[in-house]
Amino acid sequence: MRRGDLYRVAKPSASDPKRFRVFVIVSRQTLIDSRFSTVVCAPVYSMRHGLATQVDVGMNQGLRHDCSVHCDELVSLRKSQLTHFVGRLTAAKLMDLDNALLVALGISQLRNH
Repeated sequence: MRRGDLYRVAKPSASDPKRFRVFVIVSRQTLIDSRFSTVVCAPVYSMRHGLATQVDVGMNQGLRHDCSVHCDELVSLRKSQLTHFVGRLTAAKLMDLDNALLVALGISQLRNH
């Protein structure tokens, strides 16, 4: 399990109208590798609006059609729910994801600590 992996999750929440939803893992790798039981994920939707908080994905990432990752709708999912691997973001798409997360979280620039 790695950051940028896409997984198909069965009925992730009662409010989701879909029987299945694809999510991309956005948590840092240290958390993913830890014994912590959950990771932060962003949902993938068929609808694309071209927002700075969305990342276009599609067949090159293992999906059936063009979609987008919606970084404005982050959720915490149990690792045990992430069993149906779909695909993986490329290095370029991971950079796009990082930029979309910065916008979604209102982080204007990274600071060195």
